[in-house]
Formats: sequence, C-alpha cells, structure tokens
Amino acid sequence: MATNILMPALSPTMTEGTLSRWLKKEGDTVKSGDLIAEIETDKATMEVEAVDEGILGRIVVPEGSEGVKVNSPIAILVDEGEAVPDAVEAPAAKKAEPAPQTVAQPASTPAASAQPSPAQSAPVAGPAGKRVFASPLARRIASQKGIDLAALKGTGPNGRILRRDVENAKPVTTAAAAAPVMVPAEAKRVPNSSMRKVIARRLSESKQTVPHFYVSVDIELDALLALRSKLNAASPSEGEGQFKISVNDMMIKAVALALRDCPGLNVQYTEAETLHFPEIDISMAVSIPDGLITPIIRQADRKSLRAISAEARDLAKRARDGKLKPEEFQGGTFSISNMGMFGVREFAAIINPPQAGILAIAAGEKRAVVRGDQLAVATVMTATLSVDHRAVDGALGAQWLNALRDIVQNPYSLVI
Repeated sequence: MATNILMPALSPTMTEGTLSRWLKKEGDTVKSGDLIAEIETDKATMEVEAVDEGILGRIVVPEGSEGVKVNSPIAILVDEGEAVPDAVEAPAAKKAEPAPQTVAQPASTPAASAQPSPAQSAPVAGPAGKRVFASPLARRIASQKGIDLAALKGTGPNGRILRRDVENAKPVTTAAAAAPVMVPAEAKRVPNSSMRKVIARRLSESKQTVPHFYVSVDIELDALLALRSKLNAASPSEGEGQFKISVNDMMIKAVALALRDCPGLNVQYTEAETLHFPEIDISMAVSIPDGLITPIIRQADRKSLRAISAEARDLAKRARDGKLKPEEFQGGTFSISNMGMFGVREFAAIINPPQAGILAIAAGEKRAVVRGDQLAVATVMTATLSVDHRAVDGALGAQWLNALRDIVQNPYSLVI
C-alpha cells in the first residue's frame, strides 16, 4: 500500500526546512534505516533515515526546495509492483480551514512550473476579507518585490495568481505597507538560510524579552598559560595519546567549576518557577559558514581537560560539517562565546534562551597592572558576563565572576 514519506521534525524549534539533497532516486529500493535525504534545519544539515520499507515511487518535493513544512509529504513509498498514485493526499485537505500546508520552492528550482497544482496554492487575505489565491512561489516573489497580491489578476485556473503574474507586475504600496527599503542597484542579494532566519528570530526575542545585565572583570592569564604549556609539553609527539589543550578548553572547565561553586547561575527562569540544574552542561558557540551553533560539553565539571579538549575539537569539526546530532546541540545550562582568537579586547554576548547566562571571552594581551605600589606587566583578559536579571541578581553575578577569576588565576584546580 502506498504511504507518504513526511518531512520530519529534526529539532523542537523546527517548523520547516530545506530539502537539500535526495540520497535515493525514484525506483530505488528503500529499507528501514537507509539514508534517504539530507535536510537543512534551523541548526544544521542532517541525514534522514527511512522508517518504512518499499520502493521510492515518486519524489514529491525536489531537492533544493526551501520552506518545506514539517509533516508535509515529500515522497511516496509503494510496494513492489504497486502502481504509483498520481497525487499525494494531504491530511489537512479534509478540512476547509486552515488551508492545506504548502511546499515553497525557490525560483531556481525546475519544478516551480508556471502551472502549479491546486495542492500547491493557498489563499491569503485580501481587502475586506476577500480571499486571494496564489501559488507559494508567487507569494514569496511578491513578498520580496513588495507587491500587493490583492491588486493582481491571476491567469491561472480559477483566477489563481502564478509566478508570471507577479513577475510582470509593478510593486504596489498598500496603506499597511512599511516604507520601502532603498537598496543600491549593485547590492548582491543573498537569500537568508533557515539557520540565519532562526538566529535572527531567537536573538531578537532574547534582547526584547530577556532583561540583560552585564558584569565585566579583568583576569590575569599568566599562570593558566604556564600550566597549559606544561600540559602540552607532556603530550606524546605522535600516536593515539597525543593531545593539545587550548585556552578555550581550560576556560570551559573553569566556567564549569565556577558554576559548581556558585550554582545560582546554572538556572533557567520560567513564569512559574526557576529551574536549578544538577548537571553542568556548557554550550560553546562555534562559528559556521552561515551563522553559529552551540554544541554542548555535558558534565564539564567532571571531565578532565584532556577529555574536554578531545570532545570540543570533535564537536566543533562536526558542527562546521553540519553533522551534529540534535542531542549534541539541544539543551545546555550555560554558554560561552570566545572571540579571543580575533584579537577582540572586550564584547558582550546575547543570552542563549532559555539559559540564564553567557560568558564573553576576549583576547589576552599584555597590560600594565598594579601589584601593591609597583607597576608590572601581565597577560590580561576581559571577560563579560551577560545575565538574565529575572533569575539572577547583580551581586550573584559578581560573586560568580570573582569565583571564575580565582580559578583561572590559580589554575591547578583544573587538573586536580
């Protein structure tokens, strides 16, 4: 019996994704557990496994399609010898409202034809409640060009507005439309990826809804750098036991130990209660080509520097390759963001909801310091703590930073 292969939800925040690539083609035999497609989510690109077995009878959503809704059909699986159905029946088609979910296709996708099927169109609101029917591609192009769909006359079946109708129309400003954005003609237009859209939404929500406050402290790094040199010198020159500890590895461990000493920052605020977590799971910000992702070092306070170094290196590599599993970047109780490698003197990071704090780590540099009545030179780093004031008060934030400074400036607790 023919069954639909549905767009999976690969993370709790995922409502739609991009079908990057099919790993099977029409007519291929599919077994349970086979990798069938690559899906770009709001976090990473992941491979999807088949749940059922059969023959891939029809690919409904071509590779490269963006905005594919979760749980919408992307392919049809049939038994061997079974005829492939001509169309996919959407579960929502039995109801008049809401309209069936649609699959948006980019302009460059060949399957975005001038005559989409009824299942590919959905009504949008027009003036005085009048319903305007347009294909998903037409709606997307209209949004990009600032065109009011209600002012167009569609040339498709039953007056449906198609891509060609929008491309031939001139932008129409409606009363509710915002002032147009003036873009220089030479500007390069790069469509926002799913990840970039989610980053924009989540960070906007964080700054708008979470009351941030910031505390900074200067930390001397000379003792930590000396310990790091000794540890790396003890590493075998080659072979399986070789390791190389980074300053970031040591800061992950130091942050975890400070959270163990001051657990009031290892929390999450909700309207009803504040959650205090027994485990210390550190999310580390990793830059990737189209944004950033925060893979997690779990139970970082209990792990050795060597274990943290190996795990952080592996997670960062797979994050840049888009190969992280959802459980490797979902969760975390506290975040760190390190821009020291870029020579940044000081910065403040935006809290990663629903966490209550994030530490911004800047570059270590030679500075003049006062010891007693004497001037000296030391390697100093400025660390800035961003905190959710709903869950953490200023005094506790300062107390935690002082605990972190003590650990870093007396770093042997990192290896004991």
